[in-house]
Amino acid sequence: MIYEQPKFLPAGDRYLLIEFGNEMNLELNFMAQGLAAAAAAANIKGVIETAPCFASLLVHYEPTLIGYDDVVREFFRLSASLGSSEDIELESRLFYLPTHYLDPWTKACVDDYCAKIARKVPDPELLVQENGLEDVNHLVRLHSSSEYWVASLGFWPGLPFLMALDPRARLTAPKYNPPRTHTPEGAIGLGGAANSIYPVATPGGYQIFARTPVPIWDATGKRSAFEGSLCLFRPGDRIKFVPVTREDYDAAEEAVKEERYEYTIVEYQKFVVRNYNNWVSKVGEASNARVSA
Repeated sequence: MIYEQPKFLPAGDRYLLIEFGNEMNLELNFMAQGLAAAAAAANIKGVIETAPCFASLLVHYEPTLIGYDDVVREFFRLSASLGSSEDIELESRLFYLPTHYLDPWTKACVDDYCAKIARKVPDPELLVQENGLEDVNHLVRLHSSSEYWVASLGFWPGLPFLMALDPRARLTAPKYNPPRTHTPEGAIGLGGAANSIYPVATPGGYQIFARTPVPIWDATGKRSAFEGSLCLFRPGDRIKFVPVTREDYDAAEEAVKEERYEYTIVEYQKFVVRNYNNWVSKVGEASNARVSA
């Protein structure tokens, strides 16, 4: 549900947690990102940074410069000034990422898990079963058909949590139980309703079925596409996964190693929530009409 008023909760001696609801949907994330953008524009003394998540916003502040009650007061005022989520407009970049679906690296990872930890249905086949798809090729077509909204960054530095903007491409899947001890860098996975890209090789629990050869995390901060940041993405960015062959994957990987790879980025655009919601309504009406026919 979406709360009538945001909840303001202490999250330590220098953090405020603002909750907008208790479910995972795009409208709540739009509210979190809209408030983060408003806070950045307001430049409140003592507020260091904000971190939007699916349905909440974490505020980091310096208590010697601003007290907890004043932080709550300032963010309550800002949230009230935003009005409806329909009115939110956000700066948004679009990244096109080469993606090798049904790749040998994630397959080897799943096979190793089954041999050493627990038997399970291979991840792509599990996604097909859980979502009533025809086969793994249907999975590839559907997953690559949508743009994905960067809702937040975590649980690992630079790891984006993604939501499909096209409702027809929204998939769900259970997480591993127990989780893997290894996931290849660049693996693309799904857990619950959230997609993600693993920025480095780490343990993990998402169902994995594809891999991108291009870095999304740069410890040096020197790659030009990162604009001086360690993370390629920011909340509010969008990602389009572009299916490529193994040969194209290898060529991109070699270009990365030789520091000549150029990211395909459509620079800042306005993402208008009202326009997006209108489009989603039309997509739903068209889908219902086809079903009725």
